Amino acid sequence: MNKTVSPIFLFSLPRAGSTLAQRILATHQEIATVAEPWILLPYLYTLKNNGCYAEYGYSNLVTAVNDLLNEFPNGKDDYLAEIHDFILKLYAKTTQHKTKYFLDKTPRYHLIVEEIISMFPEGKFIFLWRNPLAIIASLMETWDNGKWNLYEFKVDLFDGLTNLLKAYKKYSSKVSAVRYEDLITTPEFEWQKVFDYLELEFYPERLDSFNRIQLNGQMGDPSGIKHYQSISKAPLEKWKLTLSNPIRKTWCRRYLKWIGKERLTMMGYDFEQLLSELDSIPNKLKNIGSDFVRLNYGIAYCTLEPYIMAHKIKLIPDWYKIHTLS
Repeated sequence: MNKTVSPIFLFSLPRAGSTLAQRILATHQEIATVAEPWILLPYLYTLKNNGCYAEYGYSNLVTAVNDLLNEFPNGKDDYLAEIHDFILKLYAKTTQHKTKYFLDKTPRYHLIVEEIISMFPEGKFIFLWRNPLAIIASLMETWDNGKWNLYEFKVDLFDGLTNLLKAYKKYSSKVSAVRYEDLITTPEFEWQKVFDYLELEFYPERLDSFNRIQLNGQMGDPSGIKHYQSISKAPLEKWKLTLSNPIRKTWCRRYLKWIGKERLTMMGYDFEQLLSELDSIPNKLKNIGSDFVRLNYGIAYCTLEPYIMAHKIKLIPDWYKIHTLS
């Protein structure tokens, strides 16, 4: 008899504390997981009209897939049903016989969050929020040693957050939501609610044993696993050290205003309080020159997409291999 599992999807922006949450959830014997599967992105992107570059011609792929779907009795619904069953079979192959859930934690699922919730009616969905200022600081510290790099995460900070909030508002009655700050300040209370939502027992001892969980796979948090072997409140204030120069503070004010009071409230944060905390940080000149250069480079980066150009430049010795990507 084939094993069956139900999916848990942990939705968040990158650097929101999802790896900590994943490891605590994985302490339960009925939850299997790997670092970050990413498996649903290519399949659901066959239905999107933009967002990919491919040697085979992405726009032609979408047209061809839609032509195929037109021949199915129930069109796109048949296609999504087959993807649903296929993905659950793959999840089941990673689990033990009596495992109830497979936890898929892939931050870029914010690009397909509504499609996932709609496709998996039997699924459980956890939205993890974090102070956006702390996320910004962590993006810089984790991948560029504190240097300005937010142009690399534009899709997360803007499209991703918009998609998550839209989906949370639409499906709030069937999902669970928690703030990272609450998970580390009142962990027993918050984790009890999460496990109740999953219909699994919770023992406080799980909060002391998550450091023994090893996540298989190359993706995921490169720093938190090494630095935090127990629940720590240190990250609550750490972001202020990173966002202390005038350029960063100005950018962050604009970002908070872009999110807006209503959407911040939906996430559990107060707009005025975040602004006040940001304004209270003493101004420093550290990285200000580098930030100015990198801000302007970011404009070119987002416009010209140099990683694609770099690929083409590498092919110049074999000029006949250079072709357009669509």
